[in-house]
Amino acid sequence: MNSVWPSFSTGETLADPQAVEALFREMLRQDKALIAGIAAYRRDGYVREMRDPPAIWEEGESRVLDYGGEGTKVLFVPSLINRAYILDLMENASMLRWLSGQGLHPYLLDWGWPGEVERRFSLTDYIAGRLERALAALEGPVVLAGYCMGGLLALAAALRAPARVKALALLATPWDFHAEDADTARRVAEMVPFMEATMQFSGTLPIDALNTMFAMVDPFGVGEKYRDFAGQDKASARARRFVAMEDWLADGVPLAAPVAREALSGWYGANSTARGQWRVAGLAVDPAKLEMPAFCAIPARDRLVPASSARALAARLRHVTVIEPQAGHIGMVAGTHAQTSLWRPFADWVLGLS
Repeated sequence: MNSVWPSFSTGETLADPQAVEALFREMLRQDKALIAGIAAYRRDGYVREMRDPPAIWEEGESRVLDYGGEGTKVLFVPSLINRAYILDLMENASMLRWLSGQGLHPYLLDWGWPGEVERRFSLTDYIAGRLERALAALEGPVVLAGYCMGGLLALAAALRAPARVKALALLATPWDFHAEDADTARRVAEMVPFMEATMQFSGTLPIDALNTMFAMVDPFGVGEKYRDFAGQDKASARARRFVAMEDWLADGVPLAAPVAREALSGWYGANSTARGQWRVAGLAVDPAKLEMPAFCAIPARDRLVPASSARALAARLRHVTVIEPQAGHIGMVAGTHAQTSLWRPFADWVLGLS
């Protein structure tokens, strides 16, 4: 098979001209689709209209929202980076509102925007402080469910306060940050020193900087999703959810500088989780020591948290139920097939707990 690239040793082109022309035509076609997809998104007039339920606990910028319902209490812990409402995205795309009608009583820990106090927080402050106090505000024990980065926070809290947690759910939660591509993970960590001036000035790592780092993990993802959106029926449920998800992604939250240094340099750079070196208030975060039932949802098409990274966590849990939906990182919790991919299996697992 001929190469379409020039030979750097001789300068001669190894492909025939027709192959090169076909390649550039395909690139131009894809670029047109990319531009069309971005333009369609920018023209869309979607505005999220979901009202937050009442808060039953508040501290600083954080609060616990009560979604009502009967039965087992489940406290959801989202990432510190993105807004909590991905779990309550829109009508017919809200995991929490759906669960509240399925015999469960979901709560959502909304971390909020890091204020003057939170900008000095470390991961220990968030976990051993704010998360544990949020747990104490609920009559327990409860099921603790963490999404993405929130899964790591929930795992650490469950190990620290097992009397308050009856079971642990980990949704698209990373563990071995070097399992898929160690070099890229290290490059993310290598960018931290270049962000020091910004972090010293604001006390946070801004969301634009975070998005740049995560783009390194999935450099082609943005182009692919907008090209796909260009060909969708813009009135379809899939297209409406795409717009809602993109708005949510654009509505990010900066990360407290101490947390950014610890998570990016420690988790991504040193792989401190998988190497058994991550500690919270002096206690090693070791999944193998967890005695309670656990549930791991590992989306098969996740590019932000590769399945191999999440499987490494599931493999260390002693009493674990694992599902691997054919979905992406966000689609698993809020996509058009989320109810069958995640919501129903999760609800069945909670309802089946003794």
